[in-house]
Amino acid sequence: MNSFFSRSTGLFAALIATGGFLLTGCSSPVVSNADPSVDFSAYQTYAFLSDVADDKSQYESIERAYLKSAVGREMNQRGFQKNNADPDVVVNFAVQSQEKLQSRSVPTSGYGFGYDPFDDVYGPAWGTTYTTRVDQYTEGKLVIDLIDVDDRRVVWQGSTKGRLTDKALQNYQATLDAAVTEIFAQFPPTR
Repeated sequence: MNSFFSRSTGLFAALIATGGFLLTGCSSPVVSNADPSVDFSAYQTYAFLSDVADDKSQYESIERAYLKSAVGREMNQRGFQKNNADPDVVVNFAVQSQEKLQSRSVPTSGYGFGYDPFDDVYGPAWGTTYTTRVDQYTEGKLVIDLIDVDDRRVVWQGSTKGRLTDKALQNYQATLDAAVTEIFAQFPPTR
């Protein structure tokens, strides 16, 4: 009985470790792309595209206000100063959501009574079948662009994506704040 318990404990620990790996493997890492020819230390000021664009919308959404606050905090922590009159870079961001389907086959085993066509007999049998499960979920993606004002081109882009759960949507400001912090962990790019 003792050896069974220790083998079961080892198997249980292995299953937990595998499950933990699978759960972390499902989340998307931050993707950061930078123009390798750009010296980011030359940039000192920034503005938000929505603040300096000619075609300003009539109002600012709550989502945009949350993002401006979080991105502004991250830029300021990295030594940038906000300057709408003469920025070195302009910051733009986009939030996208998309409905996704995920299917997986799950083995199901059982014991029953049935016909065996190979031996032409009826009798008890043990079998395994597969059940297909389909999950529907919403995936959210946040993309942040830094655009060089003089060259009018994107010099850095960071993005992340993940499932939008009810909990994440109920505390949307914290969700966006965490996503911005994750993205800016890879900015400025290092050589």
